[in-house]
Amino acid sequence: MTVPIGLILSGDSPRSQGKDADHAARLAELDAPLPPILVDRRTMRVIDGTHRLMAATLKGQESIDVEFFDGTAEEAFLRAVEANVAHGLPLPHADRRRAAERIIRSHPRSSDRAIARSAGLGARTVAKIRREMTGPGQQPVARVGLDGKVRPLNSAEGRRRAAEIITEDPMTSLREVARRAGISPATVSDVRKRLASGQPPAAAEATGMSGAARADRPRTVRGMPPVPSPPAAVVERLLRDPSLRHKQEGRQLLRLLQQNAIGTREWSELTTVVPSHCGALVVDLARQVAETWMEFARELDEGAQPEGHRAAC
Repeated sequence: MTVPIGLILSGDSPRSQGKDADHAARLAELDAPLPPILVDRRTMRVIDGTHRLMAATLKGQESIDVEFFDGTAEEAFLRAVEANVAHGLPLPHADRRRAAERIIRSHPRSSDRAIARSAGLGARTVAKIRREMTGPGQQPVARVGLDGKVRPLNSAEGRRRAAEIITEDPMTSLREVARRAGISPATVSDVRKRLASGQPPAAAEATGMSGAARADRPRTVRGMPPVPSPPAAVVERLLRDPSLRHKQEGRQLLRLLQQNAIGTREWSELTTVVPSHCGALVVDLARQVAETWMEFARELDEGAQPEGHRAAC
């Protein structure tokens, strides 16, 4: 829809430095048409596209193509952050952190991964920001993940809820129990096996320890410190597992693991090919990728795979 520029107002931008006149001037020099700007229908304030609006004004346009947004002020800000992270003028890291803080306040039940994706940060960074902002007693009992599902922060609570559902109706499907308890079907399967053998739904160790804490805990065998296998050897072992090789998602995971399973020496050699003007960008990206892998490891450690399956790998 085309709207007169005079009707459009400045919006709530996540950029602390404000508008960039040079960037707007560069956009004004382009011959190709620019994408429509995003505007809040209720307030007529810009959500995404301030520099495109400035460029249109510099070119002497009286109207501009607009896409309208319908939602709350909090939802509009979230959309603005996501748009600024995804395209256009890069959003500085400090602004992304401030945006994450604001999203945590307005969407406290959103998971660290969901907020991280919106703000362009790593999940561990968001978790750290959340800890700095809120005390232990202020954390919600559950969070909403990227898939829209509600999951308890303490997996033991989800296991207890699953045990109650299974006890009330043993014929309830794994997926239905998982949906109602907010845990994975694999964890429900483990709960069902534990109940059948007369064990509690959650091990005593898991009751008072979060998945993140278990992920950070050093693993030992008979009192000895762990001896990690070389990454390449671990990937080679996983490549022989048919349950991974025969699924598209499994093959995708194996490809990702192969790409990352190089030694320290190889990584050190790669640092020499990064030009100085790209160093900061590569550093930021590497940290985000590392934080994503850590979050992936924590989810697995929380019980995404039943114990028997992990032992077979």
